[in-house]
Amino acid sequence: MDQIRVRSSTIEDGERIPDRHSHDGPNVSPAIEWIGIPKDAIEVAVMCVDPDAPGGTFLHWLLTGLDPHTGGVPEGRVPDGARAWPNDFGEEGWGGPAPPPGHGPHRYRFEVFALAQPIELPDRPTAQDVHRATEGITLAEGILVGIYER
Repeated sequence: MDQIRVRSSTIEDGERIPDRHSHDGPNVSPAIEWIGIPKDAIEVAVMCVDPDAPGGTFLHWLLTGLDPHTGGVPEGRVPDGARAWPNDFGEEGWGGPAPPPGHGPHRYRFEVFALAQPIELPDRPTAQDVHRATEGITLAEGILVGIYER
């Protein structure tokens, strides 16, 4: 499977996520950029999960229906034609880091999927639902990891 290069203008891979993207700050979604989407991709999906959450993998963000030719998602916006899904906070769209105080550093995985067909999901998808739905239709994928601790 092909690899997508994922980057952000505000989050360095393996480094701390700025407070402005967290629930401790204004909770603004980060800009995410991608390079290496296959020409035959129909759509891109972006998901952010915290695999270190005490209750299991926590979904912080899910966008689907992204145009593969745009090259990314701007900070604080859902692009035209894309869909923002509910996160595990019960909010629609971005829900920034808010790990329990003293729980140690949490990893936030920004996963980008180039898909051969539109993704089909239930009304309130989990991270597991997304991984199941992308299985067999993912042409390429990439990951950026940010860290946050309280």
